[in-house]
Amino acid sequence: MKDTTHSAGPVIEAQGVGLTFATSDGPVHALKDVTLTISKGEFVSFIGPSGCGKTTFLRAIAALETPTEGQLTVNGMTPDQARRSRAYGYVFQAAGLFPWRTIAGNIRLPLEIMGFSRAEQVERVHNVLHLVDLEGFGRKFPWQLSGGMQQRASIARALAFDADLMLMDEPFGALDEIVRDHLNEELLKLWARTGKTIGFVTHS
Repeated sequence: MKDTTHSAGPVIEAQGVGLTFATSDGPVHALKDVTLTISKGEFVSFIGPSGCGKTTFLRAIAALETPTEGQLTVNGMTPDQARRSRAYGYVFQAAGLFPWRTIAGNIRLPLEIMGFSRAEQVERVHNVLHLVDLEGFGRKFPWQLSGGMQQRASIARALAFDADLMLMDEPFGALDEIVRDHLNEELLKLWARTGKTIGFVTHS
């Protein structure tokens, strides 16, 4: 899916990107000749069966993997430069919430690491909890929330430092179909409200 409703300038540009892993059984070609442009404000879904390279490409954008061929830029920077400048938020397949921290505490953690003031942390946590419809759950612990609510908290954490680019790696894949469909609808509403650029990996 590629929606250009909010389209403006390029955010991600890939030219002939390839990525080959060396293994004991020989090279594994995870990506080959990937060329695309994602503009500001677009919601782009990477759809395909397991093992086709969707997550590998998303990880390359996030500087978690290094392409062996071609050129890849994020906001005109290398992926590593973009990572260092905190140009994106990343939502993994699992919510990855620390069980000993409250939902607000989990969302606040990257802000603490980045040196935001306490007042700024409180304001941002409040704002993103509102965005993902988790107001009133900030003092709850992850085990007190459903799987869908935990994933919304994970999205809130990625939104907290207000990057313009969101990278999402099958964040709803482990949820049942009804919850997944609901969260897909909620994500589209969130995108419409924020105008962020979203790269979304899914196999369905």
